Amino acid sequence: MTKAELVANISKRTGIERSVVLATVEAFMDEVKNNLEAGENVHLRGFGSFLVKHRAQKTGRILKNNTSIIIPAHDIPSFKPADVFVDKVKNRGKRTV
Repeated sequence: MTKAELVANISKRTGIERSVVLATVEAFMDEVKNNLEAGENVHLRGFGSFLVKHRAQKTGRILKNNTSIIIPAHDIPSFKPADVFVDKVKNRGKRTV
């Protein structure tokens, strides 16, 4: 699903104009990005958490040159889905009797 499809679906479900939904989705994404850039995590109950993970310094290899390099420590953004969300995705094809 693309952002345009997401905006169209939300607009259709809620009856809110596409331009308003697009502005809201863009504002949400900007807030998540700004918080992660500031080193703060974003938690959405029942959906998941956008986290900043720290990667320690490590030694890597360039296979082409057969040389070692040092990969410096750095932070990366990640997403950890909520357990409820994971269960729904895992069991989406299963039916209860």
